[in-house]
Amino acid sequence: MEYIKLGNSDLHVSKICLGCLSFGDENVAGKPWLLNQNETDEMVKRALELGINFFDTANYYNEGTSEMYLGHSIKKLANREDVIIATKVYYNEGGLSREAIFREVDSSLQKLQMDYIDLLIIHRWDYNTPIEETMKALHDVIESGKVRYIGASAMFAYQFLKAQEVARQNGWHTFISMQNHYNLIYREDERELIKLLEEENVHMTPYSPLAAGRLSRLWDSESLRYQTDQFPKMQYEKNKEIDYAIVERVHELARKHHVSMAQIALAWLLSKKMMASPVIGVTKMKHLEEACESINVRLADEDVKYLEELYQPHPVSGAH
Repeated sequence: MEYIKLGNSDLHVSKICLGCLSFGDENVAGKPWLLNQNETDEMVKRALELGINFFDTANYYNEGTSEMYLGHSIKKLANREDVIIATKVYYNEGGLSREAIFREVDSSLQKLQMDYIDLLIIHRWDYNTPIEETMKALHDVIESGKVRYIGASAMFAYQFLKAQEVARQNGWHTFISMQNHYNLIYREDERELIKLLEEENVHMTPYSPLAAGRLSRLWDSESLRYQTDQFPKMQYEKNKEIDYAIVERVHELARKHHVSMAQIALAWLLSKKMMASPVIGVTKMKHLEEACESINVRLADEDVKYLEELYQPHPVSGAH
């Protein structure tokens, strides 16, 4: 495993982050593909063995059971100071209001069985709360010792800059990371946001790096998640006509380099400036191991050009 310093922080994170959306109680969340507590323990154990120290969850993932399962596994399998835990706030009563942020941080700490959160991410932009209130609350929750750093996710460049400037003008803590929607078949953030992140020295920890599996196989799949998880279907199927040629090129390069399609797609991401740790969500151990091996795959400049040249503009997905 390789590690990278995350933005303007002292967090040194593994270059693969284990996303925990697949952890949780299927009876509570209504998702038959979720990993139960024993399976979560096994996945976290293997991640730690592979050198992963970065775990990403959210307060609303699977009705809060993702945080609970992750917390149980970390308490059982690792020293708290050896891991970096990210969770998120927004999809809750009150959005990003001051009251909601403090309430949800306390709730997340209780579910995680931890005294502090390493990285608290605002899950989306809250149009109903003044950004001044949100940034002051995020500053104060850091000063309280309950959170070490803050990050953002899926927003427009002007919103990100507005939040940073509000914080700077008031002497408050600023964002150190951006969890944006970014992969080979969705690259809209290259227009403005990624250029801004470079100027701000803010690293990316993108979600959906494999486009919910669309970049790891020739589109169709018999997996339970592929068949039952409706959100990725809505997100990616509508663009299949223009995206599939890119997926075919991923397949072609995978055969050329004798690696998997997922490793090609991740190697492309890892080659990008301001890239820290793609957030990998898995339900099978072999996919986690495969993702970790991707850090050793090096693409030539002509490979990168070959993968990128067919991309066409997409409707915005993520920021809203």
